[in-house]
Amino acid sequence: MDMRTVRHALRDMLLPAGILAVSFLLSLAIQSWLHTQTLIPAIFVLAVFLISLATQGYLPGIFSSLVSVLAVNYAFTFPYFKFNFTIPENLVSAVIMLIVTILASMLTTKMRRQEKAKAESEKEKMRANLLRAVSHDLRTPLTTIYGSSSAMIDHYDRLSKEQQLKLLREMREDSEWLIRMVENLLSVTRINEDDIAVIKTPVALEELIDAVLVKFRKTYPHQEIRVEIPDEFVVIPMDAILIEQVIINLLENAVQHARGMSELSVRVYLKGRKAFFEVADDGCGISSDQMENLFSGYQEQKKRPADSGKHNMGIGLSVCATIVKAHGGRISAENRRSGGALFRFSLETEEAEHGE
Repeated sequence: MDMRTVRHALRDMLLPAGILAVSFLLSLAIQSWLHTQTLIPAIFVLAVFLISLATQGYLPGIFSSLVSVLAVNYAFTFPYFKFNFTIPENLVSAVIMLIVTILASMLTTKMRRQEKAKAESEKEKMRANLLRAVSHDLRTPLTTIYGSSSAMIDHYDRLSKEQQLKLLREMREDSEWLIRMVENLLSVTRINEDDIAVIKTPVALEELIDAVLVKFRKTYPHQEIRVEIPDEFVVIPMDAILIEQVIINLLENAVQHARGMSELSVRVYLKGRKAFFEVADDGCGISSDQMENLFSGYQEQKKRPADSGKHNMGIGLSVCATIVKAHGGRISAENRRSGGALFRFSLETEEAEHGE
């Protein structure tokens, strides 16, 4: 049994006990202050409903239903602080409450399972979209590499040195592009497929941006990037390798597809407990038909920017969306009023514990 299973088991035991204890104390207070028992069954029904929402499976909710019935009969029906199911009124009340609480438990469990099934369906759809994007994007460079290498082998003696160098350069460019594609796919596989979670460690913002610029300039040494980050020291919990991949993907997307671009910028600013990352260009912008499925990966895509007058989005943006979502953040895109595209994603600046 792994640690996660143990944590879930402990939570499913301790959480119902805590909620029932609070409900019992609240009911005692209501009985003492208001001198009425009419609200008490509703309080325990609400407690069972909350327990069913917060725990896994039927057992915690049904067990809490039984405990609630016993608690109401023991402490809040005559004779007080004694179990008595011989009185017809007590017995009927207990049966009705048991039925109501069990139905509430079953309903909430069913709702959660439907939500989980919907999430799984969306995840499968995203995997299918990524697969379509990968198969399309890999075909073009592989075809180019195969064609160039075949031409050199079959016509080696008839090709001039300049022609050979041209074919070799194309093969190198396509090979580099394939390497970046594989890095994207490896980034996605590093994310846990079951709960889409990542291991976060505190990362200094300045170090993150420096690492991004160093890696980006190895591929695009002549591309200028304007950087704007807060003056204060900022630490953000994240998987640094994955977030570096997100920013690099967004920068490469602008370089490859923002036709007419003369300015590329990276901006980070703080708002509340969130850090917002923006990658902006002054190129051709994003067409309306591409905007609809921008981060799904399900688009007819071409590798060369000359093939389209707008951004051609590849698997990189699908990877960005997956990574940002795994960090609990959001990613969006828009066209700038002054021209060009702006991509924005957010991350929490403080690690927060969220219920699973």
